[in-house]
Amino acid sequence: MTTKTLLAASLSLGLAIPATSYAAPTTFVHLFEWSWPDIAQECEQFLGPKGYAAVQVSPPNEHIQGSQWWTRYQPVSYELTSRGGNRSEFIDMVQRCGEAGVDIYVDTLINHMAAGSGVGTAGHSYGDKYFPDYSPQDFHTSCAINPEDYGNDRWRVQHCELVGLADLDTDAEYVQNTLANYINSLQSLGVKGFRFDAAKHVAADDIASLMSKVVGNPVVFQEVIDQGGEAVSASEYLATGLVTEFKYSTELGNTFRNGKLAWLSNFGEGWGFMPSSSAVVFVDNHDNQRGHGGGGNVITYADGRLYDLANVFMLAYPYGYPKVMSSYDYHGDTDAGGPSVPVHNNGELECFGSNWQCEHRWSYIAGGVDFRNNTTEHWQVTQWWDNGNNQIAFGRAGAGHVAINKEEFALQATIATDMAPGRYCNVLKGTLSEDGSRCSAEVITVQPDGT
Repeated sequence: MTTKTLLAASLSLGLAIPATSYAAPTTFVHLFEWSWPDIAQECEQFLGPKGYAAVQVSPPNEHIQGSQWWTRYQPVSYELTSRGGNRSEFIDMVQRCGEAGVDIYVDTLINHMAAGSGVGTAGHSYGDKYFPDYSPQDFHTSCAINPEDYGNDRWRVQHCELVGLADLDTDAEYVQNTLANYINSLQSLGVKGFRFDAAKHVAADDIASLMSKVVGNPVVFQEVIDQGGEAVSASEYLATGLVTEFKYSTELGNTFRNGKLAWLSNFGEGWGFMPSSSAVVFVDNHDNQRGHGGGGNVITYADGRLYDLANVFMLAYPYGYPKVMSSYDYHGDTDAGGPSVPVHNNGELECFGSNWQCEHRWSYIAGGVDFRNNTTEHWQVTQWWDNGNNQIAFGRAGAGHVAINKEEFALQATIATDMAPGRYCNVLKGTLSEDGSRCSAEVITVQPDGT
């Protein structure tokens, strides 16, 4: 008996994919606050085998001292000495992940340098807009961004200081060259992509000029928080790379918490989002899961099963480039940095408890990545079905099918699919053997009429 792959679940979801489908990496993961040795080991042991395309890593350059997560976002120099590890450990991580088939995307700070004064993690002194690579003339004149500026004052949003951080003059040739040299040096080490933090605070023309100095064509995605009514809009940045679609996170959260899943049949451009080909999407990210940076009624690991369902929808539905969040329990302290214990701790995996959450290892999420990898060449929704409320199902033109149930009762219905008749393995709960002969989870049957 040959059993084809299928993803499904009890509360519930079901996703079906034929064993002959083409599997291409389609999803990346943010290993927030992970060390370089931990990331290298995770690439080899889990991310590569499970088909993740890439890892977003925390900023690797020198930053201010302190244990809070946001100290990583106050850069001092471009030396690769950070809480994540040193230069040699970073290079080792990039190489080992690359050998495992997993790219590295670096969180990159192009808008600002650190506030205040002190000594950074590599031992460099800084203060009063003096840094190893910059002097006061390389910064905008000091002024603060006020809350009301985001709605009506483009100039202040892009020339004043974000929460007191020294604002780089990104229009200046020297600043652009310095940033480009950093990006190019990371590419020379094997880095394949970059997240531009706080990109909304840098004029799109400045980013275009910066990119003209960057070697090659790396993956670039820009953090632009735009929920509508902003003085600076996300659409301005579509020409310079991918853009974070924050409306996706908030609208998905609102729908799964308070709405009806039946509403999601045209999720994406039909909801006023940016074009799918330009969008980086996520259920939550390191900011909004803490109520920062875009906020909204987002769903996080703390929501348990609801988080499973939302991630599987994101991974099954053909819109955007999805990013899976892998976080840690901050125990109510939204400033807290990562746990002191390593993820890979002397042979023990410190996941799923009160330290690292490792959501990317959750069965439903890893299985959802498998589904997306195997359906990516069929970028359309077919055979949409819903009960008018919180039970939905849809196909991917015969390459896969998913059913999601957020009701308090079982989904009992005859669902039409485009799937070939046969027996399918629920890989949200288990795995299919390479030869297709064994399934470690439940088997679901598609009938001769495709139901």
